[in-house]
Amino acid sequence: MDLVLRPGRADDASECGRICFEAFSGIAREHGFPSDVPSAEEGAGMCGTLLNHPGFYSVVAELDGRVVGSNFLDERSPVTGVGPVTVDPATQNGGIGRRLMQDVMRRSAERQAPGIRLLQSGYHARSFALYAGLGFEFRETMACLQGQPIGGTVPGYGVRAATDADLAACNEVCRKVHGTDRGGEVADAIEMGTARVCEHDGRITGYATDLSFFAHAVGESTEDIRALIAAAPAFGGPGILVPARDTPLLQWCLRHGLKVKQLMSLMTIGFYNEPAGAYLPSILY
Repeated sequence: MDLVLRPGRADDASECGRICFEAFSGIAREHGFPSDVPSAEEGAGMCGTLLNHPGFYSVVAELDGRVVGSNFLDERSPVTGVGPVTVDPATQNGGIGRRLMQDVMRRSAERQAPGIRLLQSGYHARSFALYAGLGFEFRETMACLQGQPIGGTVPGYGVRAATDADLAACNEVCRKVHGTDRGGEVADAIEMGTARVCEHDGRITGYATDLSFFAHAVGESTEDIRALIAAAPAFGGPGILVPARDTPLLQWCLRHGLKVKQLMSLMTIGFYNEPAGAYLPSILY
C-alpha cells in the first residue's frame, strides 16, 4: 500500500475531523483522561477552520486513496506551531505520524522559520518519543487548568478589549518576553474580538488573544497574567495552559478554584529564549 502526502483541502474537514476525534479520544481513554476533542463534529469544525485559514499550512496522508491522517502548521508568526497531528487509529504505529511531522518540518525549513514549537499530552509517551526522536527539545511542563471564571481585578492592572492600535505594543511585549512576536495571531484575535490588553502605569504590559486552549497570553509580570485571567468570562475548550514552574501563578489559580486537568510538555526546535516574563502558551505553543 502506497502512502501519499498532499495539501489539505476544504472538503477534507469532515474526514480529518473524524480521525482527529477518534485518535485523541482513543489515546485519552487509554490513559483515563477526557479527550481534547469531544466529538467528531467539533473535530470537523476545528479542522475546517484550519484548512480554510490562509495562515495555516496543511498536509493530508492518504493510503490507497483513503484519508488516514493530517497535520497542520501555524505560519501566522515568525516561529511556527505544529498541530494537531493525528492518524487514524486503524493505521497507527506504521510511521504515518512521523511522515506527517517530517513534512511540516520540511515546510518550516523551506520558509526559513527560526524555530518550531508544539505541545504534547504528558500521558502520551509515544508522541513524546516521536518528537524527541525528530529533534525536538523538552522545555517545560504546562498545567491545563479549567474551572469557573474567577472574576475580580488585580489592583493597579486594568484589562480592556484590544484594538488595531494596540498591535504594535502587544508585539513589543511579546518580544520582551520571548524574543519574537506573535503578531499574526494577535491581529486575528483583534479582528475576532477576543483579544484583551492589560495596562499598568499608563501603558500596555500584557495581552491575551483569548483565555482558551487555542489562545496565548504574554505579560511583563505574573500580575499582568493574573489580571487577564481574572477578567476572563470563561476558559475556552479544555482550559488554559499555565507553566508549572510559575508557582505563584499556578497556586493563585488553584486558590481561585481552577483544577488541573492534565500536564503537557512544551517542545521546541531552533530559536528559543527562556521567557523573561510571564506567559500562557496556546496548544500550538
